[in-house]
Amino acid sequence: MPQIPRQFIDDLLNRVDIVDVIGERVPLKKKGSNHSACCPFHNEKTPSFTVSQQKQFYHCFGCGEHGSAISFLMDYENMHFVDAIETLAASVNLEVPREAVSPDDSKQRDHAKSLYALMEQCAEFYTTKLKQTDTAIAYLKDRGLDGQTARQFMLGFVPSGWDNLSKAFPSREKDLLETGMLIKNDKGRVYDRFRERIMFPIRDRRGRVVAFGGRVTGQDEPKYLNSPETTLYHKGSELYGLYEGRKAAQDAGMMVVVEGYMDVIALHQAGIHYAVATLGTATNRQHCDNIYRAVPEILFCFDGDRAGREAAWRALQAALPCLTDGREASFLFLPDGDDPDSLVTREGKAGFDQQVAARIPIIDFLFQHLAGDADLSQIGTRARLAEQSKPLLNQIPTGVYRELATQQLESLIGVSLNVTTTEAPQPQYAPRPQRAPQPTPRQVNNQSLTTMRRAVLLIVQNPSLVQTLEPEQYDFDAAIRGADVLMKLIGLCDANPEMTTGHVLEHFRDTKEWSALNKLAVTPYYPDERELDAESAKEEFRHCITELCKQSQQREADKLPPNVRIGLLGLRNQPRKP
Repeated sequence: MPQIPRQFIDDLLNRVDIVDVIGERVPLKKKGSNHSACCPFHNEKTPSFTVSQQKQFYHCFGCGEHGSAISFLMDYENMHFVDAIETLAASVNLEVPREAVSPDDSKQRDHAKSLYALMEQCAEFYTTKLKQTDTAIAYLKDRGLDGQTARQFMLGFVPSGWDNLSKAFPSREKDLLETGMLIKNDKGRVYDRFRERIMFPIRDRRGRVVAFGGRVTGQDEPKYLNSPETTLYHKGSELYGLYEGRKAAQDAGMMVVVEGYMDVIALHQAGIHYAVATLGTATNRQHCDNIYRAVPEILFCFDGDRAGREAAWRALQAALPCLTDGREASFLFLPDGDDPDSLVTREGKAGFDQQVAARIPIIDFLFQHLAGDADLSQIGTRARLAEQSKPLLNQIPTGVYRELATQQLESLIGVSLNVTTTEAPQPQYAPRPQRAPQPTPRQVNNQSLTTMRRAVLLIVQNPSLVQTLEPEQYDFDAAIRGADVLMKLIGLCDANPEMTTGHVLEHFRDTKEWSALNKLAVTPYYPDERELDAESAKEEFRHCITELCKQSQQREADKLPPNVRIGLLGLRNQPRKP
């Protein structure tokens, strides 16, 4: 990543207003001191997306997405970190400076840019060849594709021959080998990987061409040929059509995973713009994670034959660990002899939508697959179903979804499993302790957090709290677990009185602390998720720092010999003289 000075990023975030940044892309409404909207990252009817001008921070209480203005551009516009910085800088007429980097780093970055540019040029070369080849155009028309769809997916054609790219880019042989576009055999001969095929550029989430897939127009084998793994392309994490379909998928609230390029393109042309395909590999957890960042539901679409159901079972196992509350997965098995391409060509969008409406929820498919045609009236069958299901259900993250799935299993077998799926109570959602008189804020704070983590949480959510105490009051032991992070936060916010939550998180991006601080930014302080008012926040922060100082004093006392420790404690317990 280019070395952008940290001070510039801090200054930039002071100049831009997150309300303006998001408001240009999402219609916001003023609601109290904040702004709200329906979340742009998942499908919802009731607004749960909140933007805080004071904190320069957004948070969706539905899907959990949150962050600064930089994070918003990265997620909403599919931007890289540096692109987001440059976009924000341009909006306030600033030029992004670059710190000096080592020659090796600079050379590596320039080389990567050169490879991306070369892949784009290869795609343009193939597109030009398609326009010049009547047989290739006729093939696509026979498959029902129109020119607009072909242009949108940058479809191309490579003619026969072994040296098309070598001739087109005579000085780039080394780079073409690195990107997998050329092959060198054992005898040292270099030749094109793709020959006489319809070419499908594979784009990453930023729209950069990173690889290609090629399909023959006749009966030759293999029917499909894909680029190999390269420095630009990792097939286990990329999805064909994700770049083209992300926005439509967010509107639909789901993404359909199919098995081939032509399935994605045919569905897109029929008006189903939210389809993606894996690239010569089974659906894995990384695929699921990438999709769930955009939408709350994945619909896996497979053929109804044995191979399709086996592929669906592998997809189920990949999806289960991703099913946090608010997410869903389901399965659609097409009629015998159909694939998405043939179905939508014959029956159109309405026919496909009808199939989608009959999709099978993932937990239903799990039990159907395990039980098969077995008679669930038999005790042994129900016991076997329970034994096989429990390890799979345990892969679902702790929460309501997992509990409901377990209840569904209990309903099938007719007996309670006496399994506590929550593993441990979640104190932040526990009932408020019943105490009299009315409890103070400290008596109902989030007991799942240590004093140190509560102090860090308070600063992250209210950076100005650091200014409410004098420097000498931060007299706690640096050896206490977490004290290093707390000291960094105190130093940062003390030196920058205008620091906001968004600024704090961006300051720690790309550090080991970022993930934990990112979670604390949206962790409720009270179990009922009430927000702290300004005075309560001050009181809580002062109390946390005082407790940490007491812990430090106790740690020092524990290091003393027993007789000195007793004497010291005795002196501390004596009443002070007036």
